[in-house]
Amino acid sequence: MNLEQIIITIGYFGLLAVIFSESGLLIGMFFPGDSLLFTAGFLASQGIFSIATLIIGCFLAAVLGDNVGYTFGRRVGKKFFTRPNSLFFNQGNLEKARAFYAKHGGKTIILARFVPGVRTLAPILAGVGDMHYPTFLAYNLLGGFLWAVGLTGLGYSLGSIIPGVDRYLLPIIFLIIIVSFLPPFIQVWKDIEQRQRLLSAGSQFWRKLWHK
Repeated sequence: MNLEQIIITIGYFGLLAVIFSESGLLIGMFFPGDSLLFTAGFLASQGIFSIATLIIGCFLAAVLGDNVGYTFGRRVGKKFFTRPNSLFFNQGNLEKARAFYAKHGGKTIILARFVPGVRTLAPILAGVGDMHYPTFLAYNLLGGFLWAVGLTGLGYSLGSIIPGVDRYLLPIIFLIIIVSFLPPFIQVWKDIEQRQRLLSAGSQFWRKLWHK
């Protein structure tokens, strides 16, 4: 089954469940939300779905999912930091999260919407870092609108104005996935230390591959 068939099979309920999960539940980290939204919008342009229902439903699912993630981070996530020098967490990380969201919180909530995996963790870390809730909610609404409405509307618009756009659907989805991963890659590349680690890891990989 291709992506179009999957979306048709799961219908409105399945699609909204995926968007909700990817926006704030850890189990949704690996869901392809960007391509699902775009493809669903395209299917709406072909009369398979209602674009109004999709836009409203996906927007609400995205916003509610982020709120659940924020609540989880604020009420439960902090407990992971109560034990110093634990296997996965430490007290210092909590303070870093608070400081980070105090300085970059709004921008992070919006940009994270367009980065797979990160969009799931961002609201949880915002809750852990005690980001001011009214501020979080405002940026959550804006980010949810740009992501859910923007990508769904883009798929609908292209499907409506470009004849035979379904022939180019796979390359367009592939391009969306690549663009989604560009922000974190650029951020890593700008950091000299992280860039050197990345180049070193790549060099070791190719050496091992060559010797095989």
